[in-house]
Amino acid sequence: MGLFDRLTGTKRPADGVAPRSAAEVHAALLGLNRPDVPYVIRDGREEGADLVAEWRILDPAWQTFFVRNQVSRVFQVRMRLVPEKQEVRSLDQQYEVTWAGDTPRLALAAEAQRGQVHTVSKSWTLGRGEDGGLEATETSTFDSSDLKNPLQDTVLGAGWTWRGVVTGKL
Repeated sequence: MGLFDRLTGTKRPADGVAPRSAAEVHAALLGLNRPDVPYVIRDGREEGADLVAEWRILDPAWQTFFVRNQVSRVFQVRMRLVPEKQEVRSLDQQYEVTWAGDTPRLALAAEAQRGQVHTVSKSWTLGRGEDGGLEATETSTFDSSDLKNPLQDTVLGAGWTWRGVVTGKL
């Protein structure tokens, strides 16, 4: 693995793994959809990709301060299958959106990330412990590798290369 591969997150299958067809790779990636996972893998033609894996991270709305506004982040992995090279090109996108107004509508925030993104976020709740002191309890966690690792494992298991895209088109 070269330096550029390390920077882009490119991974190659193990030696001796026979490459499968593009249709089999496509079906295997869609097969990761299950009711017990917090993400969805769907058709990505509208976004200029073959498939899009998306995980929405919703933060609780602050009832008294932000009354009707709720901030959320969207993390996406856009994938294009390149059968002639037996590789899946991937591009990560993460951005914040605001649900605003009486009839909620999406309004993009100024913060967005594109390329190969690794992010971890945790939510904590403060409360009183058994001894009466303040105690922080983790209420939710998100790690982008919880979405990307199953995608990469599926692609590598099918004998294809996972190639990360940092700039340019997918």
